[in-house]
Amino acid sequence: MSAFRTLDDAGSLTGKRVLMRVDLNVPMENGRVTDATRIERVVPTIREVAAQGAKVILLAHFGRPKGKREPKDSLEPVVPALGQALGRAVTFAPDCVGAEAAKAVAALKDGDVLLLENTRFHAGEEKNEAAFADALAANGDIYVNEAFSAAHRAHASTEGLAHRMPAFAGREMQAELDALTKGLEAPQRPVIALVGGAKVSSKIDLLENLVAKVDILVIGGGMANTFLHAQGRAVGKSLCEKNLAETATRILAAAEKAGCRIVLPVDAVAATEFKAQAPHETVPVDAVPETSMILDAGPRSVAEINAAIDGAKTLVWNGPLGAFELAPFDAATVAAARNAAARTKAGQLVSVAGGGDTVAALNHAGVAGDFTYVSTAGGAFLEWLEGKALPGVEALRAKG
Repeated sequence: MSAFRTLDDAGSLTGKRVLMRVDLNVPMENGRVTDATRIERVVPTIREVAAQGAKVILLAHFGRPKGKREPKDSLEPVVPALGQALGRAVTFAPDCVGAEAAKAVAALKDGDVLLLENTRFHAGEEKNEAAFADALAANGDIYVNEAFSAAHRAHASTEGLAHRMPAFAGREMQAELDALTKGLEAPQRPVIALVGGAKVSSKIDLLENLVAKVDILVIGGGMANTFLHAQGRAVGKSLCEKNLAETATRILAAAEKAGCRIVLPVDAVAATEFKAQAPHETVPVDAVPETSMILDAGPRSVAEINAAIDGAKTLVWNGPLGAFELAPFDAATVAAARNAAARTKAGQLVSVAGGGDTVAALNHAGVAGDFTYVSTAGGAFLEWLEGKALPGVEALRAKG
């Protein structure tokens, strides 16, 4: 049985008004959606609920209007892309509470889909005010949360509503929770975590949580330089947070105490300038020239990382191993991603990845579709990896 209430627990939805919180915070240019990934991810649940004869009422935020009505943050321009993805008409209401919302909801027939205006046009949303949550709840009989990416926020539409009516996880939320449970809460061991990216400072909580939970922790990207520096190695002009040497040393000590093996680069691809196709050389990490910067892990490091992946049953990945946006400094990230994907396809590895740069890196390597699960939820995914409780998720936990 799932630890969370899902649509399977909801019973008949026919004729019910289903308030569904979705993530439609999509990139827009000149009034058009430029990347419909987030829309496509919620389509199956909307279709499933509509097919059962429910009236589907979508709640979403867009941008950061700070509780004021900002025309540039209206959800109305999203309607055509949403309708196209669903293959059916979607109506729109110019507010998410009050008379205009109630009128639009009352006009719905069973199976219809309605999008309400940006919840963040009201200050009560981000403050999780009881009166605002009550006003939202007035338009529904059942609440479905399909926005894991906003689940780390205790807002009225992500958390408040779940306490006011029967509340369930949508299919995408359910898939995300199942994947994350397999990744860290009840994983098959050995577990390897691969953490990269530019800065240690943004991932201290993550690293401290992971060393206590995983068997092997691979540290790559710019943040590896801070660890190399803490070990007394000269990293030249590389991105390095020298003021965090003590933090890095503390994390290494915690890993040793927990029996977690840390994998740091043993060789590096270094260049004197940060640009694509810059002249570069592969050097041991204790022989980085003073005028050079580390832009990628070297082939010996990649071999060690891939050997570690080969010995693992579960992989959790957040952040690239090098400056993957610039060829040829994408080599380590691509090699590790392709190896993890191949093992996943062969049924030998459960692979869970997430975070904006990570998704971009896996797409760049051409393997995003081959991982067990790739989360598009940046902040929520990171907070889950940090071991923090997510308000929007906790509100869906099965009682008893």
